[in-house]
Amino acid sequence: MENSRQREAGTLKIGAVYPQIELRGDPDAVRRFGRAVEDLGFDYLLAYDHVLGAVHADRTPPLTGPYTEHDPFHDPLVMFAYLAAITERIGFATGVLILPQRQTALVARQAADVDLLSGGRLRLGVGVGWNDVEYEALGQDFRTRGARQEEQIGLLRRLFTEPVVDFSGRFDRVDRAALVPRPARSIPIWLGGSGEAAFDRAARLADGFIFFGSNGIDHAIKAWSQLRERLADLGRPVEEFGAEYVSVPTKAAVAELPAQIEAWRDAGGSHVSLGTMGQGLDGVEGHIEYLAAAVHALEPG
Repeated sequence: MENSRQREAGTLKIGAVYPQIELRGDPDAVRRFGRAVEDLGFDYLLAYDHVLGAVHADRTPPLTGPYTEHDPFHDPLVMFAYLAAITERIGFATGVLILPQRQTALVARQAADVDLLSGGRLRLGVGVGWNDVEYEALGQDFRTRGARQEEQIGLLRRLFTEPVVDFSGRFDRVDRAALVPRPARSIPIWLGGSGEAAFDRAARLADGFIFFGSNGIDHAIKAWSQLRERLADLGRPVEEFGAEYVSVPTKAAVAELPAQIEAWRDAGGSHVSLGTMGQGLDGVEGHIEYLAAAVHALEPG
């Protein structure tokens, strides 16, 4: 956020989370929220990803995630391409794109175009997801998602940077083919999730990690400390690795934000995203007013 608090924080950037399920798929809300995020001075907009919402009833094993057939999601890359045309400054981050259920080359093409059309404003956050129904509908194997994501990350980096790619892997084959036009840079790839496997994968392969705040700031700081140890063990400079905390609102959320952001900055974090869902807010205007209140709360007293 472009104010004195950000300047004090050095590289700390503050973004907003697009409240997908509470704006009910309203295209006008996309326009209004995206422009408000830029006008209020936030650094970027983060968006969650689901292609399909599935019925939870009568499934064995049960679906473990929170979203159902009633929850709307815009495709984040399509939404970002639209918002790139009506904004000038804010960055865009997928948080996270469920990479293994998608075709790798197609993700490369879509991400490259968003980055090109936005002037280099995309950060590609990826994860493995939890919804096996989506995987089946998209023709991918839910059971191999972790291994597939590892292979995909390396292939994406090659497609972003090499003039011609010849690749034979367990999941993908690219037979001397090119992504044209390529992005002007290798688009940053961050991981999201939780647990040992996600941390190990991120330490080896990613440019940063997205920590979701469902269990609070202290839990996220502890997890970030564990990931920092893995980076050090691999000889990777911690200061070159990004760390984002996605703040999940509580009833006292606005009042708690300054302390949360201070704690994340002190822990060496680089990004904080502010969520607005779960507050009973009234339409897009309510979510924008919440962000405006957050900006006010973060202004130096």
